[in-house]
Parts: sequence; C-alpha cells; structure tokens
Amino acid sequence: MKKLLIICLALCTFSVFAQENLEASQTNTSLKYRFSFPAIILGNIGKGGERTNTQHIEFHVKKELDAKNIIGVKFATWRLFQPMGIQWWDDLTNKIDSKTEFYPGYLRETGIGLSYQRMLWKGLFASVEVLPQYKTYLDLNNKKIANGFKLYTSYHVGYHFAFGKKKQFFIEPQFHCQNWMIDTNTPDAFKQLDNKWDSYFLFEPNLYLGIKF
Repeated sequence: MKKLLIICLALCTFSVFAQENLEASQTNTSLKYRFSFPAIILGNIGKGGERTNTQHIEFHVKKELDAKNIIGVKFATWRLFQPMGIQWWDDLTNKIDSKTEFYPGYLRETGIGLSYQRMLWKGLFASVEVLPQYKTYLDLNNKKIANGFKLYTSYHVGYHFAFGKKKQFFIEPQFHCQNWMIDTNTPDAFKQLDNKWDSYFLFEPNLYLGIKF
C-alpha cells in the first residue's frame, strides 16, 4: 500500500511539472469516447499470491456530451485484506501496525456503476462516481463465508492532459475521496475491524491513463 501511494504521488507530481511539454486541450471533435484505467492497478501485476495484493481491476468507458460534460460507465473489482477506512497517512506514517488490522480472510467487491465528469477550466475537472458493489467474504483458504451489498461513491478533482497527434492520449492526475454509507451483511469477525475505522477514505492520489476514440 505504501509503495503504491508513493508511486502515485510521484506520478502526479511528474504530471504537474510536465504540463509545459503536454499541450492541454479540450476534446478533438471527432473523438467522443474515452477508455481509461488507474495506473495504481499496475502495481498488482505478478503478485497474485501475496496476502496484501488487492487484485484491483478497474476501467472506465465515457462519452463526451459536449466540451464540458462527460458521462461514463465504471467497472471495478478488488480484494481487501483490511478495512478500507484506514486513512493512508495512518499507514504511511506507521501510526498503526497494519498487520493487526488484517481481516481473518478477504473481502471481494465487484460492481458496475456510473460517473459524471465536469470540465471546469481548461483541463481542470471535477467528477462523481456511484458504484453499487456485490460483496463476497472469503476465509484465508478462499472459501466463501457470506455475501453482501455496498454502495460506494467517490468524488474527484484533477487535471486532464491530452497529447498525441490528434490529442487521442491523455493522463489525469487527481485526488479523490470516497464513502460507503450503505454496507450490508458483514460477518461479525470482519465487522469488528470495520467498526474501528471510518466509513470514508480521504484524499487518495491517483493517476489515470487513457485513450480517446
């Protein structure tokens, strides 16, 4: 988790300093659709058997309604080994011994949701995503314990950099916050850990990579 956050912070910083070399642009009128994914998922490649691997897969398909308004569909699945409400700075600064907060197994969350992105000024944007999720609780041997439902929402602020001959490629460094006010049918052993932490996560840095078509 720490390594992934450091990588994301470094990538976001690089993106800001690279803006003199990347011509920020509004959309090419012939390219109305977008496909993107968060760079953080690349950190999971080749680590399928590790206890702390989140097995995160996520991608977005979006359509530009006009120069300011973009709607999309989001698919995401991940595996949690500890409560999501542990704030990243607590883990990064070693405020807690994160291993004591490990679940007695895993939580797999999978969903398809909707997103809305509003371009505010040049490449600056804000967006909101709503992701209903189907939850599967597993023990350490990957045997199913229970199923549940979570309504996961996230709120983003970032900057869109477009480049390439037709401005078809883009990167979007951003920060986002998320919460999950609806969360059902959590097994007691997992719930005891969840109740120690927040039902939200603040200021997560990320970098999205994408292509327009």
